[in-house]
Amino acid sequence: MPLLKPGLRLYKTALDQAAQEALRDELRELLRDAPLFRPAMPRSGNPFSVRMSNCGPLGWVSDISGYRYQAHHPETGRPWPPMPESLLALWRAFSECDLAPDACLINFYDEQARMGAHQDRDEADFSAPILSISLGDSCRFRYGGDKRRDRSESIRLDSGDILVFGGPARLMFHGVDRILPGTSTLLDPDGRINLTLRRAK
Repeated sequence: MPLLKPGLRLYKTALDQAAQEALRDELRELLRDAPLFRPAMPRSGNPFSVRMSNCGPLGWVSDISGYRYQAHHPETGRPWPPMPESLLALWRAFSECDLAPDACLINFYDEQARMGAHQDRDEADFSAPILSISLGDSCRFRYGGDKRRDRSESIRLDSGDILVFGGPARLMFHGVDRILPGTSTLLDPDGRINLTLRRAK
């Protein structure tokens, strides 16, 4: 098992080139219905450096009023598009969880984007893991413990990699230190897409 630490598993190139291209094309169609938006930090209203969207019954959003899951796009007001079967199949293959995901966050990173260390803790139940899929440019991904001050390490995530964290790693602090521009030709425009499948409710 590709175990980085208890509860944290990395599957290198779990998606081959053809599978990456097929998923990219599905996402293009999905994002026409649920376009990328730029969230803002609670209280301060400062914009994120990443843009995001969602698919599935629920989607994660952030604005001046707080973090939350909701059933509609914050700008269009439309329900999030259904989660593609290809993503559900990856969840069944890699998550080791019998319950289906009800949310998939889609983050788009350009070469300047970052994601500070944070915990995924807006879900109602932490028993289900987070399944993360990387497409496009590589990144330096940082992970630590369940306290911000815990020692952290960084690894390179490449296009087609799948990372799963659950159990004792479910509430680990994690983030993206930087994008490595020009490491993939999958996306146009260049950048990185990260998909995270979750059980929100």
